[in-house]
Amino acid sequence: MNPSAAETRMVIVEREFAHPPAKLWRALTQPHLVAEWLMAGDVAAMPGHRFSFEADWGAVDCEVVAVEPERKLSYSWTGKGLESVVTWTLTPTAAGTHLRMEQVGFRPEQALAYHGAKAGWPRFLNRLEALLATGD
Repeated sequence: MNPSAAETRMVIVEREFAHPPAKLWRALTQPHLVAEWLMAGDVAAMPGHRFSFEADWGAVDCEVVAVEPERKLSYSWTGKGLESVVTWTLTPTAAGTHLRMEQVGFRPEQALAYHGAKAGWPRFLNRLEALLATGD
């Protein structure tokens, strides 16, 4: 096993949404929608696409590494010394969609970034839920 992988931590947030995968996919991949709940950035569901997310605390550079339309979106998330990967997995359910967000790559010395992500992602998903509730 890769020792660096064993030394890193991950943040996982899972949530059920009463919306179909297609609606969540749009909210994850259309820049004007992503800006409403996460951060402003020119995200696109195309492998190799590079973009940045901008926030008042700074910016992160991203590159799309995997796309399975309406099922999975994965991109690198690099900034402030953190080199991680964020993966969104959408699973259809009887009531809508199970969404799993996984961010991997937090090194032991990055406790502040790790705890910030643990606190931040649930808040972002609350904002996503509010956005989805406002309509199509």
